Amino acid sequence: MGAREAAPAVRAETLVPGGRASANRRGQAAARRRGRARRERRGGATVRRAVITGVGAVTPAGVGATALQGAAAAGRSLISRLDGQEYAGLPVQIGGRISDFDVSDRLPAGLARRLDPVQHWAIAAADEALAQAGAPRPDGAETPLPWERHRVAVIAATGSGPVDAMQAATRALDARGPRAVPLSLAMHGAPDAAAALLSQRYDLRGPGQGVSATCASGAIGLGEAQRRIRHGYADAVLVVGMEDCLNAVNLASNANLRALAAGYEDRPGAASRPFDRARAGFVMSQGAGAILLEPEESAVRRGAPILGVLAGFGASSDAHHATAPHPEGRGAAAAVAECLADAGLEPDAVDHINAHGTGTPAGDRAELLAFAAALGERAREIPISATKSSTGHLLGAAGIVEAIISLGALADGILPPTINLEDPEFEGWNFVANEPRSASIGSVLSTSFGFGGHNGAVLITRPDRMGAA
Repeated sequence: MGAREAAPAVRAETLVPGGRASANRRGQAAARRRGRARRERRGGATVRRAVITGVGAVTPAGVGATALQGAAAAGRSLISRLDGQEYAGLPVQIGGRISDFDVSDRLPAGLARRLDPVQHWAIAAADEALAQAGAPRPDGAETPLPWERHRVAVIAATGSGPVDAMQAATRALDARGPRAVPLSLAMHGAPDAAAALLSQRYDLRGPGQGVSATCASGAIGLGEAQRRIRHGYADAVLVVGMEDCLNAVNLASNANLRALAAGYEDRPGAASRPFDRARAGFVMSQGAGAILLEPEESAVRRGAPILGVLAGFGASSDAHHATAPHPEGRGAAAAVAECLADAGLEPDAVDHINAHGTGTPAGDRAELLAFAAALGERAREIPISATKSSTGHLLGAAGIVEAIISLGALADGILPPTINLEDPEFEGWNFVANEPRSASIGSVLSTSFGFGGHNGAVLITRPDRMGAA
């Protein structure tokens, strides 16, 4: 969120300026009014709680949501040096890379060759999420599902989509001419292609779509799913977030923007440093995450595991700059306030924050300003984790991946640490620094902010923590 050179001149001690208190209160009151108005507009219509009954992940931590949650809870860095000729000469040669994934037991060899690796990961994550939710393996249209097929929607959230396939096709075109470009690119080369692939794999006949909003894609995809469940447009929604930008072009572009942490090739695990005085940018990672949502009554009726409730969602745009965040966190604050209003909850109901926290000087500062504006005095009391310090930044998949991490914190009572937070720039904040912290929590606010000013926030609660539908 924001390039390094765009950092606003705001001192750490002014992050909760007294002069803005009345404006902050007005903003919170306005969000509450919008929430009340939205609930009134629902009238007598049935409004259903959207619960999470399945999760899956393929990340640098390994295959499976449990591996991801365990790595984040332990504060284990997943960042390594990127070896290979492709990365030689790049100004940044580190990232969070998947190293132990085998697609051969999931897809026929011919189909696997036609798909981008990011789509392989998305399929594996979706398989895991659906299996946990109680759906059968993808054996065809005759295999019964817990829901009517035309009532199951699929959302693919990504910032860039199948980048590797697109770049490989470009190289083939340059080297051998037009006939070398694979026709599979026309079929599977769009950002939303994973939604179609998963619909076909499971014979899911509800709406399929892509959501692309840079680093807020995953959070906004979850919000769209929650709304479909809440208002009866679907009886289940599979949301998959995926990203792979660990290639020379994307690394060089972001390094030239001075958005990436540079100079850490000899100690890659120390590169991602959210909220630390020495932070110098984010670290790219690759991977996919999947979440299955359905109405609470459906999950209860069929005895499915309820991992959490997607109680609130808010989104906004900064309308400010192509890469830099609004210097006072205006759009981010609006998304957080809208999220709480959507849940029908006050700031005191937030027990933990999984911050966007990428480690850019401008972005981290603006995010704390946003928390102060949206949450008031409560902002400094809430334990804050920035798990990108361990996982790196999965860009469009980050919102899904960090929601899965948040579900782990709710279930296990372990708040994941912000590693590398050796010299916090901002005093008076309740950072979970360097070591995990035990805490019984009932809710997690997870935020995602992206280039272009895209903002998303979700509030996930334990099933026994009541909020709005």
